[in-house]
Amino acid sequence: MALEPLSIRQIEERTDDQYEAVVVMSKRAKQVLNNRIVENLMTATVDEVEMGVYDEVVENNPEEYEELEKPTTVAVNEFIDGNLKWEDSQD
Repeated sequence: MALEPLSIRQIEERTDDQYEAVVVMSKRAKQVLNNRIVENLMTATVDEVEMGVYDEVVENNPEEYEELEKPTTVAVNEFIDGNLKWEDSQD
């Protein structure tokens, strides 16, 4: 599930500004991570979480562990596949 090397050409196909590409992918990765945190809080029982703070460390069973793709990998793949849409605010 690791991020594979990217060609600069793949990024240039989506935008002429590489810095813009990095900002877009970075913001998307933060969104993915925040969504996962919110989902985790929503699925936690009321006893486990009080006011958004975990009271104790919850030990997860290793057999139930589900490895998710890293937020950065998700964001980069969405960018390269053309699934991210953004507007240039400087225009």
